Amino acid sequence: MTENFDISGHFLRALDQSIMGTIPFRHWLLQDMLPEETLTQIDALPFEPPAIDDALGKRETHNSTRSFFSADRRGRFAVCRDVAGALQRSDVVHEIERHCGTALGGSYLRIEYCLDTDGFWLEPHTDIGAKLFTMLIYLSQEPGSEGWGTDLLDADRSIVTTAPYRRNAGLIFIPGSDTWHGFHRREIAGVRRSLIVNYVKPEWRSRHELAFPETPVG
Repeated sequence: MTENFDISGHFLRALDQSIMGTIPFRHWLLQDMLPEETLTQIDALPFEPPAIDDALGKRETHNSTRSFFSADRRGRFAVCRDVAGALQRSDVVHEIERHCGTALGGSYLRIEYCLDTDGFWLEPHTDIGAKLFTMLIYLSQEPGSEGWGTDLLDADRSIVTTAPYRRNAGLIFIPGSDTWHGFHRREIAGVRRSLIVNYVKPEWRSRHELAFPETPVG
């Protein structure tokens, strides 16, 4: 519980100090999102990057190789338990709702641990549908990783800006019809590591991906 409190308090400070942008759509840029010891524990997780020739611009192309802070992983790895526990807390959820002007009550927490290697790319997409909230936490610090941020695009699918990629920095947006984003093909010399945090609607079908599949937030 202490670890959860430390993570949640650390994250809430980052949320409070976040910088909101409105172009090409409303989003927030954050820094210092997790405690350093939490980052170190994530670094130590025994997950290997999947061998993927071409993701075809979609993560779901290789669903069987994806990693989540699921109920099973919470039981096996303390850092998965602690990060998920912090983001499941009602005070954290309520502060996200207040800060971002959204409603998350009754949704379910989903945390994906992404390990992207050279050849990975994402076509422009919007996350609309069952996702109510999207947050990325960047984890890598290899030379050149500063160019690995998420691309934000306009309605013509043209890149307007790229989120700064720095270890422990990140991006939040509320999915909508205008929230076009992606990752244009570029060199990844190393592993582009990130957490993708979503709160999803109850009808989410892949229950094994959820951190607390029997317990909605709020």
